[in-house]
Amino acid sequence: MAMLIHRTLSNKTLHLRFFSQAAIALDQSPSPTSPFTLTYLEGFPKPDPKYNETILAIPRASSGSSISAKERKAGRVPSIVFEQEDGQHGGNKRLISVQTNQIRKLVTHMGQSFFLSRLFDLEVRSEFGNGDLIEKVRVLPRKLHLHAGTDAPLNVTFIRAPSHALLKVDVPLVFRGEDVSPGLRKGLYLNTIKRTVKFLCPADIIPPYIDVDLSELDGGQKLVMGDLKFHPALKLIQSKDEPIVKIAGARVSDQQKKK
Repeated sequence: MAMLIHRTLSNKTLHLRFFSQAAIALDQSPSPTSPFTLTYLEGFPKPDPKYNETILAIPRASSGSSISAKERKAGRVPSIVFEQEDGQHGGNKRLISVQTNQIRKLVTHMGQSFFLSRLFDLEVRSEFGNGDLIEKVRVLPRKLHLHAGTDAPLNVTFIRAPSHALLKVDVPLVFRGEDVSPGLRKGLYLNTIKRTVKFLCPADIIPPYIDVDLSELDGGQKLVMGDLKFHPALKLIQSKDEPIVKIAGARVSDQQKKK
């Protein structure tokens, strides 16, 4: 049973509701001084540890198209690190370059949408290898620009992701149960309307994906965003009535009869 606790912090009342062992801030983002830690709950997706990789970077003195072209020619991706969501409006930002091969490998193995919803440690050194450590910070890839013809990474935008941050994340959807869906077993088809859903996520529990159960979906039925199951600390930003998938179309046998 959920319990509601009131405590005073900096003359403000912070309301915390406990879901299982996780403490969830309802009225404001988690405080760096809070003794509670948000954790992934049993039954919800957790990040795969095989992608726990530190992204290596070096500082970049300036920006511009000619500088970026030189970086790419040298096997580096011009990038930038912002201070959370409002960094591009004057927050703490750092120009960096990351290694093309490392970013390309991660995107290839994970997929672009999964890469953009995954936290990484970012290590900035004076030079790749054993250079002096300038900064080590946890980041979330915010934007990724790929070459239209080769899929080579052209630039990456990161935002810092401290534990107290609340971040807007487009979380990928993973569809399960197609093999037993009554509608699909009848020969109908799945109309996929959304492949990602935008959430406001505490940085410590950004989900790698959201499961979508299709196992009971029949012809003409649909799932909307309000049907999704996710960690109670996440806030759905889009409308709960917005459709995700729908079983549509005539059965294959019916289509053949019309011919």
